[in-house]
Amino acid sequence: MKKILALLLAMTFCAVCFAGCGSTPEETTSDVNATTAANNSDSDYEYIKANGKMVIGITEYEPMNYRDKETKEWTGFDTEFAQAVAEELGVEAEFKVIDWDNKELELDARSIDAVWNGMTLTDEVKKSMSCTDPYVINAQVVVVRAEDKDKYATKDVLKDATFAAEAGSAGAAAIEDAFGTDNLTTVTAQSDALLEVQSGAADACVIDITMATAMTGEGSSYADLTTAMELTSEEYGIGFRLGSDMTEKVNEIIKDLKANGKLQELADKYELTLAE
Repeated sequence: MKKILALLLAMTFCAVCFAGCGSTPEETTSDVNATTAANNSDSDYEYIKANGKMVIGITEYEPMNYRDKETKEWTGFDTEFAQAVAEELGVEAEFKVIDWDNKELELDARSIDAVWNGMTLTDEVKKSMSCTDPYVINAQVVVVRAEDKDKYATKDVLKDATFAAEAGSAGAAAIEDAFGTDNLTTVTAQSDALLEVQSGAADACVIDITMATAMTGEGSSYADLTTAMELTSEEYGIGFRLGSDMTEKVNEIIKDLKANGKLQELADKYELTLAE
């Protein structure tokens, strides 16, 4: 009997010790309640505030979002823009690389809170997301090897060329509208489209003029590539979930950043043109 009582006392003592070493019930309950409240909130703003961060879906795309060569930290126009907006919201900006072709799925699944990566405001995008007012002017341009610039100077000649473009991008849509898809190869990123042209796997690619300006020509990563022509003009916007209350809040912050000159400073830094 004494042995049984001793064993029971020992087990009780161990249980108390383990409980003391772990999280307190108050801390556990608080964390669970915060997570539950965030997940169940109908307000994206309250959800983001409860999480303390805004998760932003991006691809690596200079000059919008890219890794600094020395620090390896994210930088670029959209990176700094998002960080400024997040600061106004009182949260952190967290960047997550996504498959651009699945951006709407990522957004709907709440694995990201925003799509913010030089996203063209197409009719399709506007139907699938709640989009902000435009903030930067862009265009889709045809990029070829410098030696082929004169060869591919007209759309009539380009109709027989082979193309590369990022899947789900405005560039892919521009190729389809202008030339069809028979000679189109889709890749996972705009930078991959540039590689296709550089390697000779494709005659041309269609990418954003913002990237073409930053990454092609003398002194750039793709010095042997150049812009042949502009296919479309467009504007960039930020995408949230349909019906999101974040859209209006971010629009107001964008207006403030334009009014105080901070957004123009970023545009000048990265050589971009702001939308009116």
